[in-house]
Amino acid sequence: MSRLDRRQALGLTLIGATGLALGSRPALAQAVPNQMVRLIVPFSAGSMTDILARSLAEKLREKWNQQVIVENRPGIAGTGGVARSAPDGLTLMLTSNGHTVIRSVNKDVTFDPVKDFSGIAKVASMPSIMVAPPDGDIRTLKDLIEAAKAKPGQLNYGSAGLGSSTGIAAEVFRHVTGTRMQLVPYRGMPESQTSVLRGDSAFCFTFFNVGGDLIQAGRLRALAVTGEARMAQLPGVPTFKEAGLADFAYDAWFGVMGPAGMPKPLVAQIARDIAAGLGDADIKTRFEQQGVNLTSTTPEAFDAEIAGDAERYGPLVRQAAGG
Repeated sequence: MSRLDRRQALGLTLIGATGLALGSRPALAQAVPNQMVRLIVPFSAGSMTDILARSLAEKLREKWNQQVIVENRPGIAGTGGVARSAPDGLTLMLTSNGHTVIRSVNKDVTFDPVKDFSGIAKVASMPSIMVAPPDGDIRTLKDLIEAAKAKPGQLNYGSAGLGSSTGIAAEVFRHVTGTRMQLVPYRGMPESQTSVLRGDSAFCFTFFNVGGDLIQAGRLRALAVTGEARMAQLPGVPTFKEAGLADFAYDAWFGVMGPAGMPKPLVAQIARDIAAGLGDADIKTRFEQQGVNLTSTTPEAFDAEIAGDAERYGPLVRQAAGG
């Protein structure tokens, strides 16, 4: 073979290799949307997790030109089903940080919330708001802490359960302040708020999209909000640091996961598509008005946060559950 022939052969080989490489990219990008995708929500319809999931599913449908179906499968059954799914990207889950302590709440859970899932992207975080009855003696965070220490074990506090975002926040608060109070679990945040309205509970944690109207109407007293800065919707409510409790730090988040073993390139592709969808101005404006901070992390960062929260909050919740 002449030198010219060799050059031509080499050129054809490089062109072919380049074509294969370029061809593999769209094949990877369409590995998920070539078939219907199920986005599991382990909470009931109408919850913040559900609202986020439906908005995200709409964006992914547009991105992939493929069906993305939101399925509400509340409880352990829904989460366990995702853990047992094939790691092909066709079954995903949008859940809250309560996922990280699920095994601390229920010893009979057969899956591991860290090892049996692939973190894809944290999609949102929300400041938690501590609220108290509007007409009681507890008017500030300091009042609440003093009352709890003066009457160990006598004050009630409400939450949507130990494994909920608000339940974790309450346990972190009790741990940081060294107080003993009696948990009264409810089906959800609206019910725990009602217990505060009636005066049955000294406090509970809520989110702005659930309790904001009641706070602004003066029917609930907001004592403090989590986060580094005050909420734009509640400028008169101090952060926990401003209220004198700098050691209290808590982030209520929501994120997309899949079963363990998903190929890293596939996970990265889905994460990029989620970030693109969350970056649209219409969805950001809609959720910011509800006090939701949309974000998008890398899969590696989200995996680290899941593991860190399980290690940080698991023992607190396990102790509260009597485990």
